[in-house]
Amino acid sequence: MTEQPTQTKKSPQQEAPQKHAAGAVLDDGTIAEIVYSPAEDRTRFAVWRQDSGGCPWTLETSLGDGDNRIVPFSARNNLIHHGAILLPEQPAEYGSSEDLAAALQAYIHRYVEVSPAFERLASYYVLLSWLYDAFAELPYLRVRGDYGSGKTRFLLVVGSVCYRPFFASGASTISPIFHTLDAFRGTLVMDEADFRFTDEKAEITKIFNNGNVKGMPVLRTVIGTKGEYDPRAFQVFGPKLIATRGYYEDRALESRFLTEDMGGQRLRDDIPISLPRTQREEAAQLRNQLLLFRFRMLGSVQITSEPADTAIEPRLNQIIAPLLSIAPGAAAREELRSIARRHQDEMVAERAMEIEAQLLEVVWELAGAAGGYRETLPLKDIVAGYLRRFGQSADRVTSRSIGTTLRRSLGFRTRKSHGNFAVVLPDPERLERLCRKYGVDTEPYRTGDRVDSVDRVEMGDMLPGPAGAP
Repeated sequence: MTEQPTQTKKSPQQEAPQKHAAGAVLDDGTIAEIVYSPAEDRTRFAVWRQDSGGCPWTLETSLGDGDNRIVPFSARNNLIHHGAILLPEQPAEYGSSEDLAAALQAYIHRYVEVSPAFERLASYYVLLSWLYDAFAELPYLRVRGDYGSGKTRFLLVVGSVCYRPFFASGASTISPIFHTLDAFRGTLVMDEADFRFTDEKAEITKIFNNGNVKGMPVLRTVIGTKGEYDPRAFQVFGPKLIATRGYYEDRALESRFLTEDMGGQRLRDDIPISLPRTQREEAAQLRNQLLLFRFRMLGSVQITSEPADTAIEPRLNQIIAPLLSIAPGAAAREELRSIARRHQDEMVAERAMEIEAQLLEVVWELAGAAGGYRETLPLKDIVAGYLRRFGQSADRVTSRSIGTTLRRSLGFRTRKSHGNFAVVLPDPERLERLCRKYGVDTEPYRTGDRVDSVDRVEMGDMLPGPAGAP
């Protein structure tokens, strides 16, 4: 005779559905964060309550009740079990924010060779990663260089102390990256993020383009349990720590990165060739301290009210503002502004080598060639001026290609009058701002210097390609 299992009545808490989560921030200020004890091989929530009295945090197996009850992801979760996601064990005291930033910089300095300014920037970025959900926009941190330049070491060391770091590489498929970011809402740490194949590059670009602004999920279709296709929004907002060998072609994407070029100097003698066990122990202790930092600071941190730096572009002001908001002290904020200005100079220098900058140089001269600002310019004058100045380096430049660049890249309008195309210029201040963005010197026109106009020539005599309409 087979014995039937005894049926026991479940409590209301047992009957409530379990929703797995990595944490939560409640309306009353309660913060729950998943923690993991390697010795016990167990996950729990570290829960912070402002009005608890005594010790403001506790370790709990769940949070809430009924339909609102959540439990932490299991310690047997594959990503947690294999260390692809690193978690703190419990909150630990750290002193002041300045002390914590200094400890982070000293930790990075022991194991990584980067410039002193980038050491400090990386330590501020780690602090930001633990408070990122208090902001609406974020920058990304990137190291760039060839193999053997120390990129992977940087990711391992700095990534190990970021908020819920998720380690991936260019060899990873895209689907688990979307799912992990959506589930854990942590820091994506990605090595070799160049991606060789077009489809993969398009997908990772979606994560990077949408992932620095809150409220911009990526829509993807997943297959449900019944084999049905179900559109789903994946949340990809969060800090990103990236290593690449080169640049991204998308300028808008490039503008989201604060970058250090690696491998330009000799490795210091005091840096270990292989990471010792003490590095993992230091990282674990820092994660515990950073967890308490998050508990204490998340409810009070807010975007800086300091005025924007007029010397840098709005996008750069936007992404540097969260770092300024958490930087410990006035000296740190001033250094961040200096880093932003250097980054601005680098972007302008890169743009100055592009055809847009060359065309703006010609347009700026022609706009003031008659002694006063001209509202329209004949397209053939712009092409002739471009070929006269840059003709030796021009590669099959035509009036059509120049007209397309003026319209699509620079935003100028064109119109046709009496069979000829003309370019409509913006107002002088806007044109000057555009020139400065591309590193074009506007001093001659602003000081009233007369600039000689280019000689008008027949298009067919100068163009190496067909002189088609723009």
